[in-house]
Amino acid sequence: MFINEEERDALYKVIFSRRDVRRDFISKAIPEDVLLRILTAGHHAPSVGFMQPWDFILVTEEETKKAIKQGYEKARVESVEQFSEEKREQYRSFKLEGILEAPLGICVTCDRERNGPVVIGRTIKPEMDLYSTVCAIQNMWLAARAENIGLGWVSIIHDDVLRSVLGIPEDKDIIGYLCLGYVSKFNDKPELEEFGWLKREELNQLIHKEKWSQ
Repeated sequence: MFINEEERDALYKVIFSRRDVRRDFISKAIPEDVLLRILTAGHHAPSVGFMQPWDFILVTEEETKKAIKQGYEKARVESVEQFSEEKREQYRSFKLEGILEAPLGICVTCDRERNGPVVIGRTIKPEMDLYSTVCAIQNMWLAARAENIGLGWVSIIHDDVLRSVLGIPEDKDIIGYLCLGYVSKFNDKPELEEFGWLKREELNQLIHKEKWSQ
């Protein structure tokens, strides 16, 4: 099956308009069929050796979200100290999560023993199962955007908090905690680019031909 030009252009539109959403969530619930489409997109990500190492923990209870938010706040205080003095105040001003505001949280894990111990493609690079699970998250991110649902990845939180709150076994790796929900708007640019924290790199400076070049 080939992709026509209209379908191609729709894909690129979704890619370029995808955002890491942390604010502007509204209370509208995600219908079950829409959520299933997003999860199915994640489940159809490429995976090393077709091992499909991911699991998805769905979080809707307020008390669970509050416990996760407490873990985020502690990690955020730790994180501030790692930036230079001139960056700290700006960092503090950023909203970097929507744990309580988003109707749905999804914790994505990686089962590194699934279909193991020897897996095609992991014999030399065993970390490929982790990358596969990240591909699942990217699929979900794009699918959510196509459904006009915001998704944000909360990385400022210690794994042991999520492990304790969500009862995740020690033999499962935690890849990401995601916040999903309908939003009142999508920004034209990533927030950190809009706020001047960093600019988008020029693509032509990142392309090398044949060998690494300065």
